[in-house]
Amino acid sequence: MTEIDAKTDALVPAWLTLPDIAELLDVEVTRVRQLVKEGQLIAVRRGENRALHVPAAFIDEAEQKVVKGLTGTLTLLRDDGFSDEEMLEWLFTPDESLPGTPAQALSENRGTEVKRRAQALAV
Repeated sequence: MTEIDAKTDALVPAWLTLPDIAELLDVEVTRVRQLVKEGQLIAVRRGENRALHVPAAFIDEAEQKVVKGLTGTLTLLRDDGFSDEEMLEWLFTPDESLPGTPAQALSENRGTEVKRRAQALAV
């Protein structure tokens, strides 16, 4: 869990607290903490009370689960040596070739394109 700078914070359009995610996924907060610990979600400290927040784009509210393809993408980026902050910056920076941001593409079920780009970063 990381604290992020204002630039990266501004890239992410919406944030959810861990209790918010637990409610959306219909699980206990401890399960959400486990998802963060396992690397399936990125949580950062932000706001006045430095509470843990996760980008809202990482949660598929309709399906009540983590967005398809996110976990694999995070694993690829970690393997490429990205920090949590660098992963957030990459996921929420517009990419003209997608179009949109990688996070947006994941939420639109275009994970294969996102993973291809993440793999290319290692080369």
